[in-house]
Amino acid sequence: MFKNILIILVALFIFAQYVNPSYGAGSDSGSSENYMDFYKDAEKLIKRAKKLEEKDKKERANKLYSVALEKIQAAYKTDRNNPDILNYLGFTLRKTGKFEDAEKYYLAGLKINPKHNGINEYLGELYVNTGRLDLAEERLAVLKDCNCEEYSELKEVIEKK
Repeated sequence: MFKNILIILVALFIFAQYVNPSYGAGSDSGSSENYMDFYKDAEKLIKRAKKLEEKDKKERANKLYSVALEKIQAAYKTDRNNPDILNYLGFTLRKTGKFEDAEKYYLAGLKINPKHNGINEYLGELYVNTGRLDLAEERLAVLKDCNCEEYSELKEVIEKK
């Protein structure tokens, strides 16, 4: 009897180690707060991953991009028409090597907001990465009058090719 109780307690302890309590009560409500938490978490992970990339720690950056992708996909399940979510979804997909999927989400975001600076920059970078410089130049032209860092960053990426 004692042995059975001990086995059950050990099994419960092991199970508890794999359950994330932050997704407990209320997580199925679909409230904007929950999906925005996923978005904010993804945004933090992306920023950390970018810093790691700058330090040439690509393997660690890729792991963070993968986790960020999971978070942003969770946000996307609740809000499919948010260009910022679509931008980060495209970004994390691109950073994890899924270029075709990334392009679909970038283009969906541009349908909602054709002047979205981030989407235009990152879609341009995707076009550079996939050898479509003419399309990258089109994205650059959209950003031309924005007086923003996205323009100069995309221009630099294009000029390096």
